[in-house]
Amino acid sequence: MIPLEEARARILDALRPTAAETVALAEGWNRVLAQPVVARLTQPPADVSAMDGYAVRAADAVLGATLAVAGAAPAGHPYAGQLAPGQAVRIFTGGFVPEGADGILLQEDAEARDGAVEVREAVQPGRWIRRRGLDFSSGETLLPAGRRLSARDIGLAAAANHPWLAVHRRPRIGILATGDEIALPGEPIPPGGIVSSNAHALAALVRAGGGDPLVLPIVADDRDAIAAAAAAARGCDLLVTTGGASVGEHDLIQAALGEQGFALDFWKIAMRPGKPLIWGRLGATPVLGLPGNPVSALVCGVQFLLPALAVLSGLPAAPLPTILVRAGTALPANDRRFDHLRATLHLDSAGHTVATPFPQQDSSMLANLARAEALILRPALAPALPEGAEVPAIPLGQYGI
Repeated sequence: MIPLEEARARILDALRPTAAETVALAEGWNRVLAQPVVARLTQPPADVSAMDGYAVRAADAVLGATLAVAGAAPAGHPYAGQLAPGQAVRIFTGGFVPEGADGILLQEDAEARDGAVEVREAVQPGRWIRRRGLDFSSGETLLPAGRRLSARDIGLAAAANHPWLAVHRRPRIGILATGDEIALPGEPIPPGGIVSSNAHALAALVRAGGGDPLVLPIVADDRDAIAAAAAAARGCDLLVTTGGASVGEHDLIQAALGEQGFALDFWKIAMRPGKPLIWGRLGATPVLGLPGNPVSALVCGVQFLLPALAVLSGLPAAPLPTILVRAGTALPANDRRFDHLRATLHLDSAGHTVATPFPQQDSSMLANLARAEALILRPALAPALPEGAEVPAIPLGQYGI
């Protein structure tokens, strides 16, 4: 068995980002930039007023002065002339500051009457003016390549006048569930069989990670059927299998793919749940073989599939970020396998985040995984810890897991 960290590093080192494609700005959310977004204009394009009021010459706008109102400069309708001494221009937020003006008299500090305005508060030069280029300038790199786009980023790209974006293509992930005993939800369940949950859960995980899942039909424990199904996924960026990853008589993934030229990198990792895990390559297609146990498959998906999706999408290779939490109960010493304790989260009276593991951690308990809000991470040979000790955890909700 190899350590979890080494297994993840070997997986991520073998992957490369997908090619770039051009998408409409409206389709850019959650995509990863393949090229930086560079400002195509300057924002604001000129000095503009930050408030409603009057554009003035600060030297004229002393307390008690009366200025003639020469015109108006609402947003989108600049004042065409030049401000002369003793004049003011009615201006509104976003309006271009007229030439000759160097300050804004707020409307609440002014008394307007008969085409003039009286200054009730002296104006400071530059006050309430947003200078040209305050936000960004033409040619400035605003968003770097390799950034996953948020709603804020989409707004910035729009303001920089980009109707199209160059992003990495969403990774196509083939998902193949195997086993004589499994049936799709709603279909007849074979004698001694169970309903298959892995393909649907993993497809949702792929979507959460920014990929496009291709769920293949369930195949029986038959070498030829498994090989044929895997061949159908050769156009994918990654093939994920579930089930058949161990060494039992009916665990046929390695045997079936080996006949098709599968090159095995490693098999078996020192983690719980999820010991039987396969990583290799079928021709040009990377293959990640997950356990058939649903909890094991999803925990392996968190530790390996989501980081793999990030790399394929153009992001840096890294595990999911963790948070520090307080253990809600004493934790026993760990053995040689990296453990993932399913836990709930709550805030204690001091405002600390507390993670309390379920009393039962059996890897078959999918309901507990669904109720879990975090995975407490217990490295190999971690010492026993008292209740309240700080431990790292992966918060599940924020990743859509």
